[in-house]
Amino acid sequence: MSAPAWEPAWLMQHAAELGMAPAWRGVETQYIAASLKLVDTLQEHELLELLLEGSKPPGVPGARHYLLLSPFRYFPPHASRFRPGQRSGLWYGASTLEGACSEIAYWRMRFIQDSAGLVADGELVTEHTFYHASVRGHAIDLMAEPWVRCSALWKHPADYSATQQLAQAAIEASIEWIRYESVRAPHCALAAVLTPNALFADSAELERSRQEWICKASKDRVMMLRKSGTERFAWSE
Repeated sequence: MSAPAWEPAWLMQHAAELGMAPAWRGVETQYIAASLKLVDTLQEHELLELLLEGSKPPGVPGARHYLLLSPFRYFPPHASRFRPGQRSGLWYGASTLEGACSEIAYWRMRFIQDSAGLVADGELVTEHTFYHASVRGHAIDLMAEPWVRCSALWKHPADYSATQQLAQAAIEASIEWIRYESVRAPHCALAAVLTPNALFADSAELERSRQEWICKASKDRVMMLRKSGTERFAWSE
């Protein structure tokens, strides 16, 4: 499949209305503990939160839960599989909780491996919130024809050039999300959501789905434990 096949008209011809429900996502939740370390009183913490809010990027229009909109308001400077640098926001989700845990585990391990000081210390403990929403909209499915013919490009563990080019073409063609197979959890479908308009979950529903987990990661192994429950997850390369 060549680049000219990714022109808007061709993409729309090979797109369809698709959904994923539930779509699980995990986010780190240590920001509160980090800000508390900087203050001595609750009043100081409230003032600090106001100052931080004033320094943040403008909010994304919409009355939906902040966990759905935050990825389109804040995004890291490094590129991801379907996002080339800081060009646009993007929400990643997984069709299973295990798939979402696998993504968190991989990136925790990568963070340690890429940080010489953390490799020396050996371990990193973080807290994460998992929740689910529904994804619906005009999509392309890389797990189906004709896209599976280029599966080697979509599943490459480190080279994201082909998927980033595809995502940019999809945005230009008004494609709302991309369905693809997880590299970390084979056979698990993932969602790369290109616009918040493809995300659905009212605040009450999202809050009911929330789970708090603790993650202990080293350079070659990750263990995760749900705070209230018996669920466990372990991952290694």
